[in-house]
Amino acid sequence: MTPHILTRSLNRSATVFLLILAAVGILLPLLNLLTPETSALHVPTYLISLFGKYVCYALLALSIDLIWGYCGILSLGHGAFFALGGYAMGMYLMRQIGSRGVYANPILPDFMVFLNWKELPWYWYGFDMFWFAALMVLVVPGLLAFCFGWLAFRSRVTGVYLSIITQAMTYALLLAFFRNDFGFGGNNGLTDFKDILGFNVQADGTRAALFMLSCLALAIGFLICRAVVTSKLGKVLIAIRDAESRTRFLGYRVESYKLFVFTLSACMAGVAGALYVPQVGIINPSEFAPGNSIEAVIWVAVGGRGTLVGAALGAIVVNYAKTVFTSGPLAPYWLFMLGALFVLVTLLLPKGIIGTFNAWWDGRKEKDAARDTAAAAAAESAAREDGVIEPKAGGATS
Repeated sequence: MTPHILTRSLNRSATVFLLILAAVGILLPLLNLLTPETSALHVPTYLISLFGKYVCYALLALSIDLIWGYCGILSLGHGAFFALGGYAMGMYLMRQIGSRGVYANPILPDFMVFLNWKELPWYWYGFDMFWFAALMVLVVPGLLAFCFGWLAFRSRVTGVYLSIITQAMTYALLLAFFRNDFGFGGNNGLTDFKDILGFNVQADGTRAALFMLSCLALAIGFLICRAVVTSKLGKVLIAIRDAESRTRFLGYRVESYKLFVFTLSACMAGVAGALYVPQVGIINPSEFAPGNSIEAVIWVAVGGRGTLVGAALGAIVVNYAKTVFTSGPLAPYWLFMLGALFVLVTLLLPKGIIGTFNAWWDGRKEKDAARDTAAAAAAESAAREDGVIEPKAGGATS
């Protein structure tokens, strides 16, 4: 059953996307580790980390496209789930520092020693084990999304009102994590990581492995999303997006469908955040900023809402542009450029890059098919006039 679902969910564009992702995920680490630094083919380690960050953003954009592009849920607070997954991984990395910290405390992280904490808070227990931290990467964002969605969807909060309360949720978390007595490092957050699973996080091999894992996570997330949207469940989600009231009147439990896909999307965002933190080297409350969630929505809009591939492409393109423009004289104007990009895409390319290309390609195929049909009809008519084809009784041709 599973192979059948995966095979059915892969069309040509999805297959091309996965092949390109696999090639990039294997080729770039090999060029980083196996080629000398003097070679023109060598990929520097800092680029591996930078591209790894882009891939994590692409997974976040994919999670947003799943709920917005196919179910009509516009979340302006998905950065909260991304940050919670990052904090879960950051807590594990902090526990791995041990006595190698500035204060050499084998149990308490440095910021707790600095703030005169006497013992480890109960919610830090278990994060010295990787399997527990990996479980929390899924459970914490998923549980928050489930509780939030259960309350919001049962109350039938939709549209702009839902977007506003998701933004309020992430802003509330931002204020909470800024507090020093909250137990997560306050304004400075969690940083100065040493090891992950016993490997130095700064080593070239570890960076390459994290990049490959990020590509693998993006591929798995993409396959899950394709399996969802191409199934009967996906058809119901699209019906909810296009006509929620009609779908409810047909007997579908709309709240249950929305709750499921919202929770799944939050878990994907948590995984993206967990892979992001060891590659960037820090996690702090700024990741909860509402502006980050809004920016992620812009990635999806630029790439193409409801296309999946476009969401990932939009995240990579916009963040690459951000890297280029924020490192030069245009850095103070980046936010204005981002806003202008969103306005231009909305006005000129409402379907995004991939959506516009798909519409153009489908129109071209329809024109080619119509031209071929007209040519065949003209050839048949000419053959009939020449006596090659004799008309049947009633005007039909053989």
